[in-house]
Amino acid sequence: MADERWFTVAEIAALLKTQEKTVRQWLRDGKLKGRAFSGRMGWRVRESDLEAFLNDDNTGNAVA
Repeated sequence: MADERWFTVAEIAALLKTQEKTVRQWLRDGKLKGRAFSGRMGWRVRESDLEAFLNDDNTGNAVA
């Protein structure tokens, strides 16, 4: 999975039609797995982790 895509908070917010602060809250709460980078990079989320989040019935964001 070395070629796996990484998403920014802004990209996820746009894809899910939600606010960036909501995505950051999911990351802080551990609902969405991601990695926080220092400096201006901020959070990054692997595509597989985003897919797992979307398919997780516990998030309330399951996709049919």
